[in-house]
Amino acid sequence: MLPIVALVGRPNVGKSTLFNSLTGTRDAIVADVPGVTRDRQYGFSRADGVPCVVVDTGGVVASPRSSVETQMRIQTERAIAEADRLIQLVDGRAGLTSDDQEVARLLHRSGKPLMLAVNKAEGMDPGVISAEFHRLGMGVPQPIAALNGQGCIELLRQALAGLEAMPDEVAGNDDSIRIAVVGRPNVGKSTLINRLVGEERVIATDTPGTTRDSIFVPFERDGRQFTLIDTAGVRRRAKVEDAVERASVARTLQAIEAAHVVVMVLDAHEGIAEQDASVLGLALQRGRALLLAINKWDGIPMDQREQVRNGLALRLDFVPFAPQHFISARHGTGVGELATAAIRAYEASMRDMSTGQLSRVLEKALEAHQPPLVRGRRIKLRYAHQGGRNPPRIVIHGNQTQQTPEAYKRYLSNVFREAFDLYACPVALELRTDANPFGNREQREAAKRKLTVKKKAGMKNAAHRQPRRKVASGKPGTRRPKR
Repeated sequence: MLPIVALVGRPNVGKSTLFNSLTGTRDAIVADVPGVTRDRQYGFSRADGVPCVVVDTGGVVASPRSSVETQMRIQTERAIAEADRLIQLVDGRAGLTSDDQEVARLLHRSGKPLMLAVNKAEGMDPGVISAEFHRLGMGVPQPIAALNGQGCIELLRQALAGLEAMPDEVAGNDDSIRIAVVGRPNVGKSTLINRLVGEERVIATDTPGTTRDSIFVPFERDGRQFTLIDTAGVRRRAKVEDAVERASVARTLQAIEAAHVVVMVLDAHEGIAEQDASVLGLALQRGRALLLAINKWDGIPMDQREQVRNGLALRLDFVPFAPQHFISARHGTGVGELATAAIRAYEASMRDMSTGQLSRVLEKALEAHQPPLVRGRRIKLRYAHQGGRNPPRIVIHGNQTQQTPEAYKRYLSNVFREAFDLYACPVALELRTDANPFGNREQREAAKRKLTVKKKAGMKNAAHRQPRRKVASGKPGTRRPKR
């Protein structure tokens, strides 16, 4: 197992900035607003050949004033419990505060190796800026500037001192199924994550907008490795007011891009809203396997369920291939079937299809339903081959393919999806017309001129090769005397 290094401190001291600097990413949202980070965020880094896991945590305050701050402290305590090394981050420009002392007491109680990093030390005397922080009892403070990376790798190197180099074990490997859980605020995304993992892994409250970052949660189920991505709720753009929420929406879009499977969580009581359709469109645009989880189904009366089903079918007719799972994330109803469906969708999105198989399926589809005529000429589709995975991409070669109607493309997509069991996957069709040197007038004229020149050159060469006939001399009508 890789060593785990947890970054702990009071709010707004630069933990997320340091996390991004160490991991070389922008996975953690950075803003001047305290309390942006609320859940644990995991990333990977290395120093002197020693890879490690870096954990970004929420800010710890001495006297929590809300339920969210209380749960942020609980999340931080769990990060401390699972970490091998602890780094407390303080603000060198703000000086020592009571919250810094509370964090230090919390870390000392863990009994684990500690380090103290004094952030925002650029342009200042290291001895002066670090002097008062010796009171925290963590040894010599390490001045850093997380914003520009000054001293960050040296800090990590000291934290990992004594550990031997280990093989790389990075997240996002080919064996891990990445599942992005998306939807509007307060539809139960975090509750579903906790139910799948089997513990209170992310903060889940009745307050919309609790989750602000995209939280990556690795776990194992039935011998398979998963990475769940809990995303912030996507609201209508007119309601997205502050910069932090705009960054959260961007993280949701990045999560869709990084995922193999997208689980769209809907509220059974509210139906499909405009922003739900927008998120579904984004998932379709990126070609991700799509599962629909209609949450809070246990709260719908039995006599109204058929009506709700019909309403969903009417509004979701543009994603007919997406299976609908009616679940209760709070009580666990249907969650196991959703996990099984996610595995099946992942395997479908990564399926390999041979050229021979694809061409035979195309041939049968053409026999059952021929392409339409275009200006009196039939569209000819000759063969197909695979062009990519996630989404499954099928390239079809032929003539006049650019004239193929959208309805016929949908027909072919459905045929391939059924033939290869591409469960929950949109099929990306790419129709290519074979190169034709006589495809337009200019090409025809150029070919004609070339042919004319060639013929003339051939006639001239033939004339040179043919021997000349001798003409008899003398008066007309006289015969040439014999020799």
